[in-house]
Amino acid sequence: MTLGIRPFTHGLHEIGPGCHAWIQPDGGWGWSNAGLVVDGEESLLVDTLFDLGLTGTMLAAMRDAEPLATRNIDRLVNTHANPDHCFGNELVVGAEIIASRAAAEEMAAQSPEQLAMLMRRAPGLGEAGRFLIEAFGAFHFEGITQILPTTTFEGECRTRVGDKSIVLKQFGPCHSAGDILVHVPDDRVVFAGDILFVESHPVMWTGPVANWIAACDYMLASPVDVVVPGHGPVTDKRGVQAVRDYLVYVRDEARARFDAGLSAYDAALDISLADFDSWGDAERIVVNVATLYREFGSRGQPREPVEFFGLMARIRRERTGR
Repeated sequence: MTLGIRPFTHGLHEIGPGCHAWIQPDGGWGWSNAGLVVDGEESLLVDTLFDLGLTGTMLAAMRDAEPLATRNIDRLVNTHANPDHCFGNELVVGAEIIASRAAAEEMAAQSPEQLAMLMRRAPGLGEAGRFLIEAFGAFHFEGITQILPTTTFEGECRTRVGDKSIVLKQFGPCHSAGDILVHVPDDRVVFAGDILFVESHPVMWTGPVANWIAACDYMLASPVDVVVPGHGPVTDKRGVQAVRDYLVYVRDEARARFDAGLSAYDAALDISLADFDSWGDAERIVVNVATLYREFGSRGQPREPVEFFGLMARIRRERTGR
C-alpha cells in the first residue's frame, strides 16, 4: 500500500494555497525534501538540501513558481542538524535562520569539511566505506560554507508569513538532537523534517523513542490534511500512523530481546521486518536497536558514524545477501 497522496516525482509540488513541497525521489540516504510557505510578498523556506547544486536548483524552481515572495526569502527554518537539511543554507542570503537550540549546537559541532574528508577516506574504510560511497557518492561536499541559525528557541516558537501563523514545535531529541515540526495551521499542513520518513525505515540516531512517538501523536491529533516528510512522498495521517506503528513495534521487539540477553546486533538481525518489506533502507534497524539498547541501559553501544555504517553494511549483507 502506498502512503503517498501526491505523485512521488522530483520537483516542486503545490500542496495548498501558498504552500509547496520540494520532493526528491527515491527518498533514501541524502535525498531529502524541503518546503516553502508564502503569503503576499513574504516567504519562509523549510530546510535546504545536501549540497549547493541541489539547493540552487530548488531555489530557482521556487522563484519561478513564486517570483514576488521569493525575491528575498525572509526566513529559513532548519528542522534539524542533519547535513541534508542544512548544507545549502549559504544560498539563502540575508534570511533569518531559525532552529531549535539543540539543533543549532549540533550543527556547530559538524562541518562540510569533516564530511568531505570522510568521503575522501571512504575507499580505505572497507565495507563501511563502500556503504558510505553508495549512500553519499552522488553529493558534493567540497566548498560548502556552513551557515548556522541566527535565531534559536526551546519548546515552541511562533512566527508569521504574511497573514499565516506558523508554529515551530520541538520534539527532539528523537531522530537527532533538536528535531522540530513546522505546522501551518491555516493550510492544515505540517513539514515534519526527519520526524517522518515515508516508505523507508526511519533512523533513530539519538532517541528517546518516546519523544518521537509524541511527535507522531501531535500530528495525529492536529487538524492536518497534508504532511511533508523529510524523506519520501507527501502523505497524510496514514503516513504518520505507519511511522508510529513502526516505532512502537521496533521498541517492543528490541525490549523483548534486550530482556532475553541478546546483543543489540543479534536483536536487530532477529527482528522480523516482514510487515515493512516494501520500505527502503531496512539496514537502519541496527541503528535503531542500538539506540534503544542505550535507552534500556546498555553501555558500549556504537555511536560513531563509521561504525554504524559498517554495521548497516553487514546487516544488509546478512539479511539480503548483497
